[in-house]
This record gives sequence, structure tokens and C-alpha cells, in this order.
Amino acid sequence: MTGDGFDAVVVGSGPNGLVGAVRLAEAGMRVLLVEAADRLGGGLRTEELTLPGFHHDVCATALPLAMASPAFRAIDPTRDGVEFLHPPLPVAHPLDGGRSALVHRDVDVTAAAFGRDATAWHATLGETARAGLPLVDTLLAPLDLPRAPVALARYGVFGALPATAVAQLFRDPAARAAFGGMAAHAILDLHAPVTAGYGMLIGALAHSVGWPLVKGGTQALADGLASRLRGLGAEIITGLRVRDLADLPPAPVTLLDLTPRQLLEIGRDRLPAGYRRRLERFRYGSGVFKIDYALDAPVPWADPAVGGAGTVHIGGTFEEVAASERAIARGGHPDRPFVLGVQACVADPSRAPEGRHTFWAYCHVPNGSTVDMTTAIENQIERFAPGFRERVLARSVMGPAALEAHNANEVGGDINGGAGDWRQFVSRPVLSAHPWQTPVPGLYLCSSSTPPGGGVHGMGGWQAAGIALRARARKPVPGHR
Repeated sequence: MTGDGFDAVVVGSGPNGLVGAVRLAEAGMRVLLVEAADRLGGGLRTEELTLPGFHHDVCATALPLAMASPAFRAIDPTRDGVEFLHPPLPVAHPLDGGRSALVHRDVDVTAAAFGRDATAWHATLGETARAGLPLVDTLLAPLDLPRAPVALARYGVFGALPATAVAQLFRDPAARAAFGGMAAHAILDLHAPVTAGYGMLIGALAHSVGWPLVKGGTQALADGLASRLRGLGAEIITGLRVRDLADLPPAPVTLLDLTPRQLLEIGRDRLPAGYRRRLERFRYGSGVFKIDYALDAPVPWADPAVGGAGTVHIGGTFEEVAASERAIARGGHPDRPFVLGVQACVADPSRAPEGRHTFWAYCHVPNGSTVDMTTAIENQIERFAPGFRERVLARSVMGPAALEAHNANEVGGDINGGAGDWRQFVSRPVLSAHPWQTPVPGLYLCSSSTPPGGGVHGMGGWQAAGIALRARARKPVPGHR
């Protein structure tokens, strides 16, 4: 790659790379964005994986963190024509016997349906929702001074605990299951510390900002940010994999939306030996096994109310969800996995031909698993939606290897850029006051392998770009070759 005159080079166009590039460009820097795939987006990709006219989100789909993130609030992608669509119901969790737990935007309506557990729901997820965006800002920027220290302390009373401990507050199976489905987004053993915090935050967002989808698919979000970049004079190159830092044109600032494994590969001997050793100790988390469906009609849920939910947590009781996640953390493949499903057409009918529907589903598996979980996933769906298989027109299956081939950052199928347990909650990828900054002058890491971790929030790119801009304001640093 040749060329000069760039103030910044960004490698990788996932949500973090795009956000970082936009922040740098809006600060007046001339930006070059380089993406290995033929299309921009990373985890923000939408493709016709099954049949013509059926548009499936390959990775990220429901985006509560994008609605709440200070990075996206500042950038405001709606300025670029991006439209967020809310389903009638953010989340549902079906149970046996045709019963289900429904999580509404209104916390009072949700809690009231849980009867004797209303107080516990208000004290955990409800309190987190009421703390609002200042608490979200604090949690998504864990190394900054907290914007809401009192709310953070209250959140930490329960949030630092294992989900299995906080679940004891709920006596009704529906409330317990609803909380368990939220906590399972941690992709960790629910007996592990901080898993309650994951459940409280992601569940509270259903009440405070909702769990929307992007009209037309998450690719529209990536395309909107790319359009902003081009309007700011940035240059974008796709289909070019960077294999060595020396391949990049010289620039004072380089942001890498890559995980530690890729940084080690392209950094080579430019990275100090001590830093390399620390990166080599970085741990990747569990992977996912994903299926996209083209359906001839909506999913036939035993409880029709589940049909109004954008996201469906399929796993039965809290105890079943916890057992599934523990088995995976120990290297197993449960017969009844926790399945995360999304009914995009409930909010966005444009995702499929008229009268047809899409269904997005995945379960967790050990990192790098080669086990086919199709039957296990479909058995779980059939358990709560009898006749589901009869509505399948086509399916697209992606195990960990296929996901990594599609996006190299998803190492072993890990969609979160590394395990998010308490040890790596802030020490991502290394323990540092500024983990986005590498020892190489002007070189920054901005992927989900940096705080605050996985999810479409853009905070890795936002933080890395902010540090780079502050460094430039103090004293320009030489570029690297």
C-alpha cells in the first residue's frame, strides 16, 4: 500500500473502527480506512444468507447498546439516514406450558406481571434503568471518572455478584428465567462474578432505551457511518488485508480494530517483547453456533404474546439456562442449550418478502467447537413453538470456523473479542490505565478486546480516538513505518 498525507489510518471497519474513524475525521484529520473484507461493517453486516429477498444480520442485530452508548449519541447516525425500529415488545422468554415472561419498555408493567417478584425486579433491573444514561456512561467507560458514583455503588451491590446469587431474590420461575436470559448475554458461567451485572445492564436497557433493530439490517448502520466518512474527505479501501504494519502508509495516528492475535501477527518485532508477552496471555471466550432461517410464516409460539418480541430468550427456567452456560464454560455441548433468537420482521417487515419472515438464532459453544448444534437449537425452538420446522424454507448455518472466516476478529467464534470475566473486564487486552494505547508511538488498539468489551457501542474506537487527539493536541508524535 502506498500513499501519504494521511493524518490517521484506521484498520478494520467494525463499529469501533467506524466510530474511531468518524471521531478523527470530524476533528479535521485526513483519514484512511482499510477493511480486509469486500464490504464494510465487520459485525455490522447484512446478507441474503438463505434465499433472495431474505436479509439476515450476520452477527449483531438487536442494538440496545448503540441506543445508549455515549459514542453513538455523540455521532448520531440518524443524521446519515439510519433508522432504528422498535418491536412492540423488546424481549420475551417462553416457558413450558404456554407461559412466558415478557419484558416491556415500561418497567412498572413488567414488574407487575411478576407479582410477588415486582419488588425484586424494581430493586435490580428497575433501579439500574432509573439511574439512566449517567450510569450507562460510567459502565461503558470503566476507566474514566464515574459520572454517577452513587448509582454505580448501588449497581455494584448486586452487579458484582454471580447471576446465580442474585437469582435467589426472585421466587417466581418467570422472573427468575427473565433475569437468567439477560445474564446469559455475558457468555460466561452464571456462577461467575459480575454476571449479575451483565444481566442488570442489558435488561435495564430494555426499559430505558429499548432493544431496536436497524431498518434494512445492521449493514445500514455501517453504510451510514461510511457515508459520513466520505463526506468528511476520508478515503476507504476494502478487500485489502493488512499483513504487516509496514504495509500501511506513514501517519501520526494508527487505530487498529483488531484483536490481540491480529495485532501480534502484523506488529511483529515492532512491539516490545514485554508487551507481546502480555498480549499472548489474552484469553478468548466461548464461541457461538448460529443459524439464520427463511420462514414461510411467523414462528408459531405456544404463547402468541411471544410473537410481538424482537428478541426471544429460549432456554426454559433459570436453572436450565445456568446449567447450559456452565456446561459450555467447562467445554461441553448441552442437549438443551440457551438459544438467543431475533424476529427482525416484527419490527422491520422489509427484511423478507411480503408474508414471509426471518429468524436469527444462536447458542453458545466452546471456543473453536466443531460440533453441529442445529438439532439441539431446533429442538429448543420446537419445545416452545411446536411446528417451527414446518415453516422453514431454508437455513444458513455458521459454526465458529465459519464466523471467524467471515470476520477474523471472531476468534474461535468468540463474538465479544475475548472473555469478559472479572479478570478481563478492564484488563483488556492488558492491565493499563490506557489499554487502548500501545507502547508504539501513535499506535492504538480500538476493538472489542479493549474496554468495555463486546457489543455495538463503539466505545473502543471512541476512547482510542480521544486519546490520540489529546496526544496530538499536546505534541504531535512521529508516525511509524
